Amino acid sequence: MRFIFKTDYGQDVNLAKHGGHLFWYGALLLTLLLAPWLVQEYWLAQLTFVLIYAIAGLGLMLLAGFTGLFSLGHAAFLGVGAYTQAVLTNMGLPFPLALACAAGLSAAVGLVVGLPALRVKGIYLGIATLSFGFIVEEVLARWESVTGGNAGIHIKKPDMFGWTLNTGEEFYFLCLGLTVLATLGILNLLRSPTGRAFVAIRDSEISAQSMGIHLAYYKTLSFSLSAALAGIAGALYAHQLQFISPDQFNILQSIDLLLMIVIGGVGSVHGAFLGAIFLITMPQAISMVKDYLPPAIGQAPGLQGLVYGVVLVVFVLFEPMGLYGRWLKIRTYLQMFPFYRKGMFKRQKSFQKSDRLK
Repeated sequence: MRFIFKTDYGQDVNLAKHGGHLFWYGALLLTLLLAPWLVQEYWLAQLTFVLIYAIAGLGLMLLAGFTGLFSLGHAAFLGVGAYTQAVLTNMGLPFPLALACAAGLSAAVGLVVGLPALRVKGIYLGIATLSFGFIVEEVLARWESVTGGNAGIHIKKPDMFGWTLNTGEEFYFLCLGLTVLATLGILNLLRSPTGRAFVAIRDSEISAQSMGIHLAYYKTLSFSLSAALAGIAGALYAHQLQFISPDQFNILQSIDLLLMIVIGGVGSVHGAFLGAIFLITMPQAISMVKDYLPPAIGQAPGLQGLVYGVVLVVFVLFEPMGLYGRWLKIRTYLQMFPFYRKGMFKRQKSFQKSDRLK
């Protein structure tokens, strides 16, 4: 059995390298489909958040991991999608149409924000996107007639043309379906000439331009697609919480999203999911452990931020490829055992030599 998609040139591309991929990913999908009957309601809600953040992570991974354009204001696109979904849903628009509008408006905003990427890069692009995040947060707080201001806004449950998703299980299946579609779309995109152009820009803009790649077109396209996925995630995020306010889409949320892909593994689709799992489970683990710590440490207000910072530094120093990179090393060790050599997995430099030409 083959699981294929079409490239831009109409060629067949097999997404599964071998039958083992189909078996294990099929088993994972089956487990996720059975999750409502296997876990309690609280953990199902946490799993729903993992799926939502995974969609946002896929968008940011496309932008930062595969195109090399880092964003420090990605929570703004999350907020645009969430508020668009909330306003349109409360007006009576069905969920699919509201979701399409949320993704479209986020993509349009991403196109505008992507324009500075044509002239700036690196830390300067990060500062530009950070400024955009502050602007969006301020607009959401001041435009009270539409957003409700700092008081926030409630959102109705998803309405699928007369069928209302009233239970957490129904909404979980909706998020699961959208996550699968987003993942397959990203995998197909990365195997197409467009995806290869993104990777070429990440590796070296000069080399990509010399091969005829239009930098302006592909950079803005990457921003738009990334923002559209963030808008979809924001729409689902709004429905999951049923209440949103501007302070939910601040700089801390943007840092969490960036932290998610760095720890998960920059430049890998798996990293978006591993990072989402980390981002959702780490606060739970901290709250469970801090009761056993001395009061001076366990009750400290900045404990979670401290743990996040330490984990990030450890990964940057010792495992730049993130959780997915560590899994690749473990898998290779198991495949080559007992012929494994200790010096086989020495850490390589994060940047390629071609980066010197940028």
